[in-house]
Amino acid sequence: MKRTIYTAILLAASMGMASCQDWLTEQAPAKTDIKDFFTSTEAAEQTVNAAYVPLQWEYSNDFFPEWFIGDICSDDAIKGGENLTDEATLYDMCNFKTTSNNQTLLDYYRSQWQGIARANLAIEQVGAMETGTDENFTESMKNRLIGEAKFLRAYYYFRLVRVFGGVPRIEKPIYSSNDWKQPRATAESIYELILSDLADAEADLWIKEDYDDEDLGRATKGAAMAMLMKVNLYLGEYDTARQWGEKLIYDNEGGYYDLCPNYMDNFYVEGDNGIESVFEIQYYKEGTSDWGGDLPNGGHGASRGTFTPTMTRPRSSHICGAGNTGYGFNKPSIDLYNEFEEGDPRREYTIVTQDKVDTPEQEIHYGNRFISRKYLCENKAGGFETIDNAMRCPLNRKEIRYADVLLMYAEACIESNTDLGRAKEAINRVRARVGLGEVEATRENLRHERRVELGMEGHRWFDLCRWGIVGDTMRAYKKKYSGEIEYSGLVDEDGIGYATKTNEGNDMFDFVDGKHELFPIPWEETSLGGLEQNPGY
Repeated sequence: MKRTIYTAILLAASMGMASCQDWLTEQAPAKTDIKDFFTSTEAAEQTVNAAYVPLQWEYSNDFFPEWFIGDICSDDAIKGGENLTDEATLYDMCNFKTTSNNQTLLDYYRSQWQGIARANLAIEQVGAMETGTDENFTESMKNRLIGEAKFLRAYYYFRLVRVFGGVPRIEKPIYSSNDWKQPRATAESIYELILSDLADAEADLWIKEDYDDEDLGRATKGAAMAMLMKVNLYLGEYDTARQWGEKLIYDNEGGYYDLCPNYMDNFYVEGDNGIESVFEIQYYKEGTSDWGGDLPNGGHGASRGTFTPTMTRPRSSHICGAGNTGYGFNKPSIDLYNEFEEGDPRREYTIVTQDKVDTPEQEIHYGNRFISRKYLCENKAGGFETIDNAMRCPLNRKEIRYADVLLMYAEACIESNTDLGRAKEAINRVRARVGLGEVEATRENLRHERRVELGMEGHRWFDLCRWGIVGDTMRAYKKKYSGEIEYSGLVDEDGIGYATKTNEGNDMFDFVDGKHELFPIPWEETSLGGLEQNPGY
């Protein structure tokens, strides 16, 4: 799927977006009607393929990968970059100073809507097609494609609702400019749509083994089950989440998944779409540039490769080598470093210490000299992939790993006080993979395990929010790290241990309960669409 998903992007996107108003006008001679396009399996696949593409986007008028929120806004990471205010919008977000004119949030918001628009087009038009238009367009293929589109619509809405709360609920393509202004729905209504779409998708999607190798990376029955677990955890429907986890893990109705024998295999380029992969965003490497790309709002972002490695690689060449430097964003926090148990190898797979830097004023912030490792784009040979163009790294983004599934299931069991034996088994499967001993199935142990297993993968902020402890956690983090705190466990280039000091909470404003759990709806959207703003903004 790394290549096949892109073959029809321009055609399907233009059919779905650019010429939508033409379909409303009187038919001119030789003009193609929309129904004339949807006459083959290829056309249906192209349209669904186009709905995957906005998942890849990380850059428009500004950078906006989701880990900006999941990692940097939490206690797991500090912003990094060239200096404290490099990417000022992000500096505001991670220090609770965000305003509604934040460009990062605007680009993130609009990209999800591009995905929803494309998914809506696919659901409507593929749904209207007759099976048998060619030998490949069977009932099973039609249902699968609609299932993929519904999974994607649910995924984009899930991204929106957990960042912004309620948003407009739009379930059909908007063909007329008279209809684009839609009211803001409640978060409850959006979650209702997400659950409905995921249930439909789970019923019609294929299991992982039924896809050809070139289609690996498409949404599967297992991915839908995992998302049904995740969404129900957000809603506090723990027993429902537990039941979905039971089907996926024990009944294995979603297809075959397991933990990689070696933890780091998930993050080597050779590990894409491996046995632990439940759903990941597909990227591949090729040489053309994305600067000046073709997002509909005039920005950039038509990336086939991921920009994250360039964003997170260190600014010095001592770790990734000459020619493989980056911008140094998303630096793991001292607090995350200290969360790992002694002897847990996941710390070295998650955090790299820069013992040598070329420009300390650009690379050491608040005393922090860490680098996030998982998305540096390493290979199994022990090297780092050379990136010919900053936006063309082939490493996939691991959205849902099987380890995440096991821990979500354990959480659902603990919170519903059901099957605690299986919860313990799930937690300790994750721990045993890295050689750690058994622990009991408690809320504290589960939350610790999620933090260290999934560290720097964009989960932490959202976990804190759904657990209802984000305010207390971030206030404690600010208080602890507002003065200079000494930390150790590091070694210099000569292998000599040393201590240093951090004050990485210094610039944070106070977290306000009832406000900072969500981010502001972008001002341009509230102004143009008449949407009510979130409280406090």
